[in-house]
Amino acid sequence: MARILAVLSSGYEEKEYKTGWWAEELFAPLLKLEEAGHTVDLASPLGGKPTLDERSISKDFDPNGTYKELVETGRADQTMKLEEVNASNYDAILVVGGHGAMFDLAKNVHLHQLMNDVYNKGGILAAECHGPSVFAFLKDKNEKLLIEGLDVTGYPDAIEPEEVLPFLPYSLEQELSKIANYLPEMDQKAYAVWANDQIVTSRDPFSSELMGDELVKKLNA
Repeated sequence: MARILAVLSSGYEEKEYKTGWWAEELFAPLLKLEEAGHTVDLASPLGGKPTLDERSISKDFDPNGTYKELVETGRADQTMKLEEVNASNYDAILVVGGHGAMFDLAKNVHLHQLMNDVYNKGGILAAECHGPSVFAFLKDKNEKLLIEGLDVTGYPDAIEPEEVLPFLPYSLEQELSKIANYLPEMDQKAYAVWANDQIVTSRDPFSSELMGDELVKKLNA
């Protein structure tokens, strides 16, 4: 059985704007992975309890309270610091989405090193929704962007909430499109794409279960 490191944003706050990690994007794949017998550990830049984007457990996004209930179990209240994680312990890294990922995960040197180490030993790199922002900046040992020219997806401009646009440091879609073949595939209810045998990205919260399915399928192969 495999061991997966799920990486969450520690959170970001500016005046009236506060964001972090997205509940469904952690718990939907986590449950799929654990049901398949795999182990999931959690990490974040600061360690401890990372900041949840509260919108992710609102009635709009979690109408049945499924993910609110999982948050309240405390399962995500303790994370390791990224700089203290040993890559040799993991077969895969899952970068959980939420706008927070754009701020403290995308350019995090410790996360970049972990991802390169796992990738170089044949492991899987996965990122959901705004999590693929990491791939916009992740370079290999030859200083080449890891996803250059490959198929990738992530949260599209067309559905970014207008109220958060003034606070975002960049457009995820535009950053990915500069270096990779960005695919929103908005005609599909859920969407995930493998860039190669080791890299998979998913588009939005509604693709979280699909991400879990894709990882289980690959890890169980």
